[in-house]
Amino acid sequence: MSGVTLEKAIKRYGDVQVIHGVDLQIEEGEFCVFVGPSGCGKSTLLRMIAGLEETTDGTIKIGARDVTRVDPAERGVAMVFQTYALYPHMTVRENMGFGLKMNGVPADTIKEKVAEASRILKLDEYLDRKPAALSGGQRQRVAIGRTIVRGPEVFLFDEPLSNLDAELRVDMRVEIARLHNEIGATMIYVTHDQVEAMTLADKIVILRAGHIEQVGKPMDLYNDPDNKFVGGFIGSPPMNFLTGTVKVGAVHVPSLGQSINVPVTLPSDGTEVFVGLRPEHLSLTSDGTLNVTHAEALGGIGYAYLMSDQGEKLVVENREDPGIQAGATRGVSFDPARAYLFDAKTEARIR
Repeated sequence: MSGVTLEKAIKRYGDVQVIHGVDLQIEEGEFCVFVGPSGCGKSTLLRMIAGLEETTDGTIKIGARDVTRVDPAERGVAMVFQTYALYPHMTVRENMGFGLKMNGVPADTIKEKVAEASRILKLDEYLDRKPAALSGGQRQRVAIGRTIVRGPEVFLFDEPLSNLDAELRVDMRVEIARLHNEIGATMIYVTHDQVEAMTLADKIVILRAGHIEQVGKPMDLYNDPDNKFVGGFIGSPPMNFLTGTVKVGAVHVPSLGQSINVPVTLPSDGTEVFVGLRPEHLSLTSDGTLNVTHAEALGGIGYAYLMSDQGEKLVVENREDPGIQAGATRGVSFDPARAYLFDAKTEARIR
């Protein structure tokens, strides 16, 4: 196992720069997830670590080795892609051991490594099947097994669950978490799904337009976002944002028709801010002027979608009013200490 270090890593395609001086330290044995919207540079950054994309400037280290200009095969990494890329005419056993066979590894060693990977991934009963006889989740496990037998220093995953249905995604999330716990390897995982990031990661790296917005443990990012983008990206449903203005030591929020005393050091009067409120921190009240545009009942929990007279939208986790219908009028209550403030111009958190 080895950690991964990026120092001022830059990627350009001609005159277009897509990765902007990334500095990042991934510790040995850590499960690190790159997450962000489409086009933010997360897969490009992963491919730079793998050596599949040339690093324009800066340094990439795996362990103590500078691998910035090292060929992919010599970096000690193994990658699992979104597509399984299995040989259809080979059995599971043959697919998992094929890379070792091409590298001249003795047959006894290949047999031993395939057996160990099969045990870890619970593939023993499928070893003599071909990919066509496997489910999507089983095929992805075979693809992961193909990387395990190589014994890499770092495992790289590029959106490996994107092709699976919802139930299989949950199952494979559990399998990947179990795999990390069992083998303890350094893993770097790319996804656009923040639920995957929250449930798998020791450390999350949130990217936007080739820049790192924030790095931290999942719940640290959830509870203490640095800016409006991070606050809105982490959490499902996402954080609500209402416009407000600082007035006489409080924040006036027109959509709510009230001023709130947020326990932070407020900027000067007249400063425009965004007030961030998470759906689970809000409760519905019977008195209010917010219009219910839609309601979802999900069994033990529900969500009410509200709109103010100013056109601002609000999602509220609803446990108290399961019979609520579109067209109703409600208000909301919340603890001001749980409100987040963000500068309207810079979108930076006001603490």
